[in-house]
Amino acid sequence: MSELDSVLAHIDADIDNAIARLFDTLRLKSISTDPAYDAETRACAEWHAADLASIGFEASVRDTAGHPMVVGHDRGTSGTSVLFYGHYDVQPVDPLDLWDHDPFAPSIETRADGSKFIVGRGAADDKGQLMTFVEACRAWKAVTGKLPIAVTILLEGEEESGGVNLPPFLDANADELRADVALICDTNMWDKETPAITTSLRGLCGEEIIIHAADRDLHSGFYGSAAANPNHVLARILADLRDESGRITLPGFYDGVPELPEALRESWAKLDFSEKDFLGEVGLSVPAGEKGRSVLEMVWSRPTCEVNGMGGGYQGAGFKTVIPATASAKISFRLVFDQDPHKVRNAFRAFVNARIPADCRVEFIEHGAGRAVAFDTSAPVFQSTLTALSEEWGKDAAFVGGGGSIPVTTMIKERMGMDVVMAGFGLSDDRIHSPNEKYELVSFHKGIRSWARILAAL
Repeated sequence: MSELDSVLAHIDADIDNAIARLFDTLRLKSISTDPAYDAETRACAEWHAADLASIGFEASVRDTAGHPMVVGHDRGTSGTSVLFYGHYDVQPVDPLDLWDHDPFAPSIETRADGSKFIVGRGAADDKGQLMTFVEACRAWKAVTGKLPIAVTILLEGEEESGGVNLPPFLDANADELRADVALICDTNMWDKETPAITTSLRGLCGEEIIIHAADRDLHSGFYGSAAANPNHVLARILADLRDESGRITLPGFYDGVPELPEALRESWAKLDFSEKDFLGEVGLSVPAGEKGRSVLEMVWSRPTCEVNGMGGGYQGAGFKTVIPATASAKISFRLVFDQDPHKVRNAFRAFVNARIPADCRVEFIEHGAGRAVAFDTSAPVFQSTLTALSEEWGKDAAFVGGGGSIPVTTMIKERMGMDVVMAGFGLSDDRIHSPNEKYELVSFHKGIRSWARILAAL
């Protein structure tokens, strides 16, 4: 039996203990956004530092201006080195009455077909995912006494609450944390049987606008047509953001957006993806957005402009005939390739200002910005990981795009010059950020085995 085979056998034999350790951290209410849970969030950091120390990592809790980081090093092996990133904080559990059980009393549920899943806040995002990597390290140490490569682990405590202290922490500790490649396990598989490596993520630019007109709400009978109506102004601005073909009309918006490379287009075309099923799951049937683009192209490689919220005037029960004094909207731009979020923000503000009539003014509120990130999948680390995942799952792993944003990925690439392999084992129905969050037991078990293989391959 090879070393790797022995490690995999140990993982199988120890899975009940691995689940018990996962349950220990799931019970800790590490809700980073709520000050009421500050003490328990710190306790969770201390738990993870102690857990890493128990398997031979040089581990410590590092204070920041907010919640602490956890850093662990095992540098005993020469050659390839990796930085693994995860986060131990979780989302709030509201609305609590929609949970079937206490969100911090994790349990294993069994379906009629015999499949099992772990339920609890953080089960998938991100405690269950990060513990797959830790458990793989634990198994290697238990069987061989060492890791096959040098490993540094960085666990953040503010990912779910803005992560404002991560950039300065990375800058201050770059030399200590830098490795040959970074690993992140906060993404999904392609489907429940097909592992995936996410090779690109979209950037983000968020803006809020408030249109101001009269100094108070007005009677629409007395002032209708005579007074500027912020709702009308806002509606015209939002409608102008797209043309009839679905293209976004901001000047220069598509600067830095090339056509999809043909090899990547062909790779995505081979995926078992149904646009009908994708939209049908949410009660829709007709693709929106740019005409002539596939749905996968639109959600993985094309930029977006979406109105996330809007309001103005009376919206309560019944009817009230007023012209509102203000109207507002929140707009997000998902960005791809080399789009500059600051250029997009400036273009949007100029676009809005050009459409503000006399007697009105606009107020802008910034809600963050970040660049897109993409990696060259021909690099050896991506190919080695792809092979290891395929061997574990018995099915060819897929390179996929990501429609969302994971800011730490861009930070690691831009601030530390490292490629990032994003190999996660979540599923789209894991209900992260929602009541009854879950993580498939097979995702946890085979996730551990997958990381054991990846460590060997690297």
